[in-house]
Amino acid sequence: MNNLKIGHFPPSKRLGLIVHALIVLALAGASAWGFWNLTRASVGPTFVNFLLVGLITFAPIPFFGYRAYSLYKADYYIDRDSLAMLWGLRVEDVPLTDIEWVRPATDLTHPLSLPRFRLPGAVLGTRRHPDLGLVEFIASNTRDIILIATSKRVFAISPNDAASLVRTFARATEMGSLSPAEPLSIYPSFIMTQAWQAPIVRFLWVSGFILNVGLIVWVGVLIPSLGQIPFGYDALGAPDDLAASSRLILLPLLSILLFIGGLIAGLYYYRWEGTRPLAVILWISNSVSALLFLAAVFFLATTPI
Repeated sequence: MNNLKIGHFPPSKRLGLIVHALIVLALAGASAWGFWNLTRASVGPTFVNFLLVGLITFAPIPFFGYRAYSLYKADYYIDRDSLAMLWGLRVEDVPLTDIEWVRPATDLTHPLSLPRFRLPGAVLGTRRHPDLGLVEFIASNTRDIILIATSKRVFAISPNDAASLVRTFARATEMGSLSPAEPLSIYPSFIMTQAWQAPIVRFLWVSGFILNVGLIVWVGVLIPSLGQIPFGYDALGAPDDLAASSRLILLPLLSILLFIGGLIAGLYYYRWEGTRPLAVILWISNSVSALLFLAAVFFLATTPI
């Protein structure tokens, strides 16, 4: 999209950000509670229960965290050549010449079906309408939805000032295009597919995954066979603070947390050609940190008490 912006019309964000922040905090608290009790539980059914609580409540955090980030960065732009919809890693830039009409959803004869899984700040997904065909939602709420029809599909968006967006679109159309614009459609899955095509990225992702899986399997085998492990050392390097072997589970959990964080951060930087080396460095650090955690487990397991 060029720099001659006529206007931008962000969606409402406050309620959605609050809801997603509360969900992430609740999940993080439950996950931390599970892992904290896991380090104190003896090996057995209680240990497994706390492990499941920690893992199950942690798993959705990246999903809701990305939804919050997407909403925070969300915006709709109109310039002399195109209308752009930005939603996290999702980018849709539609030339004005490709847009057939723009109108409120309330003008429809048949009501618009909404995505089944939606939250304040995240009305996302696709639904089929009997008159319009496929409709893709890139919206934060269900109020004042504006429909943008192209030859391929219809987009449903929710600008804070819907009436102003419609007026600005009409004005931009009357002014005419300065130069031909090319349609642009980027999905988060496209970035992952593009990264996966690079051999070095495939190697780093697969090696990091295997190292972390191997780490958690190894620790799971070691814990029942160990009574206590050193979790602290004095100035001379001798074991100083002994703890239950179940605390060893913290190391693979921290390694997995770093792996997921590095993977997501790397995908963010991989979007631009100039910052792709930073993404590769992050993914290399994932594998290196997993190796360091493996060395730490070996050292703790073999240190005489």
